[in-house]
Amino acid sequence: MVSSLDDLKQKIFYDMLGLAGRVFILARYSADVVIGNRGFLPEEKEKGIVLVFNKRMSFEWTDSGISAQLVFGAETHQCHIPHDSIISVFSPELSAQFVVSPASVTGEKEAGKPKKKPEVPEKPARAATEKVVRVDFNRKK
Repeated sequence: MVSSLDDLKQKIFYDMLGLAGRVFILARYSADVVIGNRGFLPEEKEKGIVLVFNKRMSFEWTDSGISAQLVFGAETHQCHIPHDSIISVFSPELSAQFVVSPASVTGEKEAGKPKKKPEVPEKPARAATEKVVRVDFNRKK
């Protein structure tokens, strides 16, 4: 039985790995994520980084996250991805994915903080609405 979101991510990861032989994860940028000396590229800081794991690799899934030596280009980097930074676990071979909303990942840590009310845009000034042309599409021929 799965008792937490982190346990569910781990179970899905290993189930997909067993079925397909490789698994992809999408990790969001965080100061806690270690990608060796390489770090995150500017685009990866915005969109996240996709990492590939396969059965032949040596990696460890612990209570704090996944630790592995990953290869980028010709260099090997020691990496650690905390559970909170894993946004998606997916397998193209299985046409399956498990996605966690980034809001729910950060929401766990910010549960005690009051949520901001969404801002309601002000109504446009009357002068701007006077230039709107209304079209009646229900007119019969």
